[in-house]
Amino acid sequence: MSEENKKIIYSAMQPSGIPSLGNYLGALKNWKNLQNEYNCIYAIANMHAITVRQDPTELRKKTRDLLTLFMAIGIDPEKNILYVQSDVKAHAELAWVLNCFTYMGELSRMTQFKDKSAKHADNINAGLFTYPVLMAADILLYNADLVPVGEDQRQHLEITRDIAERFNNIYGDVFTVPDGYIPKVGARIMGLQEPERKMSKSESDNDNNVIYMLDDLGRAANKIKRAVTDSDNEVRLSPDKPGISNLLNIYAAVTGKSAEEAEGEFVGCGYGEFKKCVADAVIEELRPIQERFKELSSDKAYIDKVIKDGAEKAAYIANKTLRKVQRKVGFPV
Repeated sequence: MSEENKKIIYSAMQPSGIPSLGNYLGALKNWKNLQNEYNCIYAIANMHAITVRQDPTELRKKTRDLLTLFMAIGIDPEKNILYVQSDVKAHAELAWVLNCFTYMGELSRMTQFKDKSAKHADNINAGLFTYPVLMAADILLYNADLVPVGEDQRQHLEITRDIAERFNNIYGDVFTVPDGYIPKVGARIMGLQEPERKMSKSESDNDNNVIYMLDDLGRAANKIKRAVTDSDNEVRLSPDKPGISNLLNIYAAVTGKSAEEAEGEFVGCGYGEFKKCVADAVIEELRPIQERFKELSSDKAYIDKVIKDGAEKAAYIANKTLRKVQRKVGFPV
């Protein structure tokens, strides 16, 4: 399929910390696989990140590290547009225009605003409230056909579609109205100590609950060996065995097997041997990524060039959309 005929996929991740194994198996591994089938645009969403207070030096480092990790995973900056959100000023400019086409009632229904307000009660800022509008601007600037979404982002995609359709109804066919892309094999990975909650890079108080992509490999293996299980020592998928089911899902996701195939592999196996096999599989997945990350990180000039080139490619597309919007609303362009 020619590049022109490929659909455009847009996705972004906040640099709020080193991605977890859950982020990788649920999203990033799939992003790498999408690059052969779609024109992919991937952003480091550092503008979204400042809705929560950040240390400036740390945020700059996390932003750069996350972009480097994307490449270490196998996301090719030559095949995809890979850029830092704040480098493209059109995001902020379009977000302001779209704010004027978004209703307070729509934003007040966003569950993420309610959740984050509860967690950050001392900093319930306007950016947190209008976060979905900036997300809509991110997507609509690039004429994205598809946006990979999990359950927690479905609401944001719906409001993006509503805003785009509202604007198009007034001014004509300006925005591509995006559809959700449901990953074929996006694994839902839960916490190792709290298997009833999703493994997250930013929402766990227990370090042993999360494997981070850049964890020391021995430490990562020990976290798996300490993962909560149950007392019956039987490896099987079952709602009443959340810890074991989660480890089976992790093993399946890193080996490319189905959870049922993984379950069949460990019939009659004790928990100790099972956990060692899961740990070994995870380590073999992480090792080449960490080695590539270290190699890339040492080449400052190359990372600088990727960031600069990505910003230029993204801005070229985004500014064309922004100028069209500015003309429609009556701004001099």
